[in-house]
Amino acid sequence: MAAFDRSRMDRASVARALPALQETLPSLPRDAEGPLFDAPWEAQAFAMTLALHARGEFTWREWAHSLAEVISEVRQRGEADTGEHYYRHWLVALERMVSRKGLVTEALLQQRRQQWEEAARRTPHGHPIEL
Repeated sequence: MAAFDRSRMDRASVARALPALQETLPSLPRDAEGPLFDAPWEAQAFAMTLALHARGEFTWREWAHSLAEVISEVRQRGEADTGEHYYRHWLVALERMVSRKGLVTEALLQQRRQQWEEAARRTPHGHPIEL
């Protein structure tokens, strides 16, 4: 995992949110400087979550419940929970949360997934995916 690139996000926002988030989610991948990510999309999903929380769309307790629900489903299916797919679970939880809160429709989520898949197919290996 790579260290979080703080240049892509307001440091003050991360600093304000991180203590409560770490308390709520002790398994959050991190080092002494903050969250860790394997890919840019993971940092983007993290940043979207922080931004929605800062807007008051959900509490950290609600967020932790949503993420725990997804991880529980993974375990119930018998999938190994090695932490390798932590941000995939995070993204599923985020999609569910914004859907439940009425912030986005399922149709719009599906459209964005399709756009992402198309962009990924046309992006050369090793380059960032851009929509």
